[in-house]
Amino acid sequence: MTHRFASHALYLGLLGFLEVGSRVPPRLTRSLGRGLGQAAFRLSSKYRNRIRAHLEIAFPELDPSDRDAITADSARHFGTMLAEIAWLWRASPQDVESMCAIDGAEHLVTALEQGRGAMMITAHCGNWELLSARISVAGIPLSAPVRQMDEPRLDRLVTSMRTRFGTEICPRGPDVGRRLIRALHNNRVVGLLIDQDIGDIPGVFVPFFGRPAWTPTGAAMLALRRRCPVIPAFIHRCPDGTHRLEIQPPLPTPTAGSPELQIKELTAAATWSIEQQVRAHPEQWVWTHRRWRTVPPPTGSK
Repeated sequence: MTHRFASHALYLGLLGFLEVGSRVPPRLTRSLGRGLGQAAFRLSSKYRNRIRAHLEIAFPELDPSDRDAITADSARHFGTMLAEIAWLWRASPQDVESMCAIDGAEHLVTALEQGRGAMMITAHCGNWELLSARISVAGIPLSAPVRQMDEPRLDRLVTSMRTRFGTEICPRGPDVGRRLIRALHNNRVVGLLIDQDIGDIPGVFVPFFGRPAWTPTGAAMLALRRRCPVIPAFIHRCPDGTHRLEIQPPLPTPTAGSPELQIKELTAAATWSIEQQVRAHPEQWVWTHRRWRTVPPPTGSK
């Protein structure tokens, strides 16, 4: 009963947030979001301390005051991002174009001209929900796997928001791999966020800020299987409040070694591109995620 009540309250809260937030001018919405982010930062010592600990791992050379500044900026960023998601609820395709410039779309277009689909890798940097919308608004067919929510109404609400510009959602589950292969076969772009430690899906340890990080290998496996390119794409917020989506050239495709080594090499290259993006915009990445949670087994163990 308690769980059902909490799910119902969460659904009504999100629906109200989207309905109200989408009717407020973006400038005011972002300002409110920044304030909410700062308030949450002050109230949650758990996540505040986690961000600081992860920043110390990634940027040990920085002065503690500089890391604290990134921590505070990160809180403001995610509050602003939530406000922008509410704005997306009613935004038009023209609004999305005005809000987010796009560079390098030709890399995806050229890949699709080969007829084998394309694998786009990205991360929880910037406003990744806006990234998805901007790709679709640009006329590029995009499919993305997502985790289904336990509350059906909440899941339908979030799915409606994510698909309103044309993105195809593939719920994670036993047949998600088959659906993604079908999307590539249909010459679509498959977008995967590969910057989280998810223990129940295939992965490998690759360097991330100089420390082994358990990283999903699905993007590399699908790309090598379909012989399609892996293309990094990242979005970041600009000082004027707009966003810029930068689509990079395809990563080199490994040709030597076993399939397992090729998968690891390609996953490492993709993770390196994510690290460069995080270094460029450290306040816009999810430092609350326990990226180095899984520890490699001792050398020589089986």
